[in-house]
Amino acid sequence: MGWSFKVHSAVALGLGAVLLTAAALTWLPGMLPWAGVRWLAVLLLVAAFPVVVAAVVRGVLAKADRWTLLMALRCLPGRVQVVMVALAALGLAVSFGPGGGDGHLQGPEIRDGRYTAFSTAPHARGTVEITRAQYLTVLENDQRLLLGIPGLLLVGAACAVLAAGEIHRADLRAR
Repeated sequence: MGWSFKVHSAVALGLGAVLLTAAALTWLPGMLPWAGVRWLAVLLLVAAFPVVVAAVVRGVLAKADRWTLLMALRCLPGRVQVVMVALAALGLAVSFGPGGGDGHLQGPEIRDGRYTAFSTAPHARGTVEITRAQYLTVLENDQRLLLGIPGLLLVGAACAVLAAGEIHRADLRAR
């Protein structure tokens, strides 16, 4: 496997690990220091987008089906496989696991000193007033998703790049 595949996957896996660790920290008591930062989502998207797109392009250029990509992942060293599986499991747990609180509330805000959130419940759709405890829970859940989903995408991108690298290496040996 070429060095560019290794560097690309290391960047994706490193960024993904940082985001998933930060998302897992939302389960601890207290608020994260960046909980109220709105531009964080844009920063994460700008950082993750080129890495994920490049991984997809490399996967397409490998000209392999999903089964071949999976078999290529099995050719990786055991430690690398363990790290990728552990990060993928953490990403799934953080992004889609137990979040606590009301699952139908999102987008918490403070308006005129009152805590509000958007309710997606069928019977009460719209902005509703909530307690401070609910506000903090919804804010943590939003942060968990904001950090967990891009982290999970980056871990998937790292897996795709490593699989494409193994296929590339095998193609070069076959020539």
